[in-house]
Amino acid sequence: MRSGRVLGIVARTTVALVSAGALVATGVAWSLQQRVTAAIVTSNALTEGRTDAPPVAPGQAFTALLVGLDARTDANGDPLPAAMLDALHVGPDDGQLNTDTIILLHVPADPVSPAVAVSIPRDSYVPIAGGRGTHKINSAYGRAFDEAETTLTAQGLTGAALDHQGKEAGRAALIATVEALTGVRIEHYAEINFAGFVDLTAALGGVPVCLNRAVSDSYSGIDLPAGPQTVNGAAALAFVRQRHGLDGGDLDRIARQQAFIAGLTQRLRSAGTLSDPAKLSQLVAVASRYLVVDKGWDLDQALTQASRLAGDNLTFRTIPTGRPDLRTPYDGVAVQIDQAAVKAFVSGLVAESDTPPTTTPVPTPDTVAAKPAGTPITTTTAPLTTTPLTTTTPRVITADGVPCVN
Repeated sequence: MRSGRVLGIVARTTVALVSAGALVATGVAWSLQQRVTAAIVTSNALTEGRTDAPPVAPGQAFTALLVGLDARTDANGDPLPAAMLDALHVGPDDGQLNTDTIILLHVPADPVSPAVAVSIPRDSYVPIAGGRGTHKINSAYGRAFDEAETTLTAQGLTGAALDHQGKEAGRAALIATVEALTGVRIEHYAEINFAGFVDLTAALGGVPVCLNRAVSDSYSGIDLPAGPQTVNGAAALAFVRQRHGLDGGDLDRIARQQAFIAGLTQRLRSAGTLSDPAKLSQLVAVASRYLVVDKGWDLDQALTQASRLAGDNLTFRTIPTGRPDLRTPYDGVAVQIDQAAVKAFVSGLVAESDTPPTTTPVPTPDTVAAKPAGTPITTTTAPLTTTPLTTTTPRVITADGVPCVN
């Protein structure tokens, strides 16, 4: 049946059970898949106004834009409770929609070739699509949203419908801006806001992380000791949001985000996480309320593809950047970007990912032993291209362990 690929994740953990137990697990997972398919919010931002329709066939290489949105509403446009916002230390609503996490994920067609996730600093100073001038990239979404909201309000649109159409304009602007910056076409899109992020970690029972030193910051609300630990809920959000007090500022925050995803991968690979009906039901509830994906990203395909992104089959990189204290006319201090260097860097990563291995195949995620928490971050000294970069080659993090970060 159509859900067979979705159930593959569950099947690996239930194969040793008696037939009756396996049938029960299969039935529960199929039921949950139907629920999330019916309830999840979808976006047309990748298809409207585009002549190069993204491919949707399974087995093809694809590039997805993964976005963390600083929004005070859920995926349906309903306001988040004030008590939740206070508990999460997200600060007052300044009326702006910023994308604080922007990750370009490329998954090759060959299942043994490594996928690569490329982070784009939120303060990257780049041209914003639609002739909106040069600004921090995290403002692309909000600028388009504000413009659309003004126009649509004048036409009489209000409430959740206004919020939805405004966000669709924001997504389209961000997608176009990232495509222009990297030179890579985006085929899929996924977005989650900070409340969904918190509920996701709670549904998983927390995520393992590791800090090089103890941290405390009143802005983000973080207060964590040094060393390996598990973060959950508001503490998990603070872990990935902290920027004040970090020597590398936004670049250190990106390392936090990458390390967190590595830990998240470890949690998803843990025995029982995706075969537990209660946890699956919680994950479905989170996805239904907070997740937005493009209309062409089939759930079956998404889960099948996600099951490959583990161990050393997933590597995290960061685009090359220049000075982190670039003074701008209207946007304060930003991160300097050399667009030519970014395009060369990203195209080199994509080409490397799409090239089938010529030596011993990379082990599948099921055969890769997870490295213990506290594994040092590995680095490389050789750039992927001969194009002069504007800074040293970014650190490399893989999903086969839980690296310690600042």
